[in-house]
Amino acid sequence: MLFLVKLFPEITIKSRPVRKRFIRQLRKNLKLVLKPIDDSTEVRGDWDSLEVEITSDDSSTATQIIEKLCCTPGIGQFAEVAKFDLPDMEGILDLALEFHGEALKGKTFAVRCKRMGSHPFSSVDVERFVGAGLNQNTAAAKVKLVNPDVTVAMEIREDKLFMVKQVHQGLGGFPLGCQDSVLSLISGGFDSAVSSYLCIKRGLQTHYCFFNLGGKAHEIAVKEVALFLWMKYHSSHRVKFITVPFEGVVEEILNRIDDAQMGVVLKRMMLRAANQVASRLDVKALVTGESVAQVSSQTLTNLSVIDTVSDALVLRPLATTDKQEIIDTARTIGTEEFSKHIPEYCAVISKNPTTKAREERIGKEEEHFNFAVLEASVAEAREQLITEVVNEIGAETPDIDIVAEITADATVIDIRHPNEADIKPLHFNGSAQQVLNIPFYALRTRFNELDSDGHYLLYCDHGMMSRLHAAHLLDEGFTNIAVLDPKALKQ
Repeated sequence: MLFLVKLFPEITIKSRPVRKRFIRQLRKNLKLVLKPIDDSTEVRGDWDSLEVEITSDDSSTATQIIEKLCCTPGIGQFAEVAKFDLPDMEGILDLALEFHGEALKGKTFAVRCKRMGSHPFSSVDVERFVGAGLNQNTAAAKVKLVNPDVTVAMEIREDKLFMVKQVHQGLGGFPLGCQDSVLSLISGGFDSAVSSYLCIKRGLQTHYCFFNLGGKAHEIAVKEVALFLWMKYHSSHRVKFITVPFEGVVEEILNRIDDAQMGVVLKRMMLRAANQVASRLDVKALVTGESVAQVSSQTLTNLSVIDTVSDALVLRPLATTDKQEIIDTARTIGTEEFSKHIPEYCAVISKNPTTKAREERIGKEEEHFNFAVLEASVAEAREQLITEVVNEIGAETPDIDIVAEITADATVIDIRHPNEADIKPLHFNGSAQQVLNIPFYALRTRFNELDSDGHYLLYCDHGMMSRLHAAHLLDEGFTNIAVLDPKALKQ
């Protein structure tokens, strides 16, 4: 199976050296994310497009490859194609009849040809000749150049002809590795997840910084969001997840800061801490999910006062985006269900929060704050590669059993996101009595409904989410669970 990958249009208007660098990076990224799916995958090309070829005939493999191509920054669109040595006009028509003849029955159609190189004919010549031939030799209704039922697409590149079977939309943006790194302040909600995604899409290597305001459940849920974004959109690069314990800072604010000013002071403390974390990572910009006027701390006046404590550039991709647009984007990228089930933790709620903070007033309030508490929080921050997040939780909860065999009394619980389960349905040759599909975000509530005498194996593609949730369920007192090693299903 062959895919013709087209670059995001903004890449094609870059200077020649920059364009070549971007394409080289995209080619490298694709090799990294596609090899785990099919190690025979080839990625080639060096100018205006790339070819991705897989030898496997397995439909599940093809579906996973398509999903990865859809989610890799830098791709404008890609098409499943068949490649031939360029024949004459009659030969092009024969191939068009072979690929599209049956599909044209009773349908209107148009022929679209893109051409690159030097040829004795134009693209329009090909479209007219093939269109006339299809009209005469098929049961098509008629040629219709505007909004046809079927588009017969083909590309001619030098001495090669590509017959297009199906076109897929890419993510757009720039390839990861072509831009600098940023540190995203992630809470797990709709806003921070979407703002992180938008940075990834733009080619920014996005690390994650989480301010733990209290509760392990919240921390696990946020780590899941970050893991999901990394695995789906930027697994070609190593990124870090930093947890900053902020309970002491919150307590200090509640005890020492005037009620109306607490929200702005909390955000300033977060930016101060994030600046120190970013400096350690040599990251020059911070990312937040703030949208102008969405809450009281996000008025332009307040944001201006908040930003004065930051040495790093503060990026707000959602600054002018309304809440429904943000939720719609979360649904599209797959984080909506995560964010809907993020545990609520209201750390600092003012009865009458200020919407017009004055830096002089905020400064006076902060004179009462013990900054040693903030420094202690930053000093205690835990910095991990995102792939190590799960290992740490496993070490904290050593009773997690990871099994490679499915016994007769076991029930496998597929906890993957429904989109992932649809792309790659769970199949195995084990002896499990049944398989349950309970997405990770519903597991905490639905696990209580299961038979307490049953034996359950949690499953996800990489074993990361399943270990996170197994650790959490063990903390909740359940002992009848284990993790199914995903490698066991690949043997």
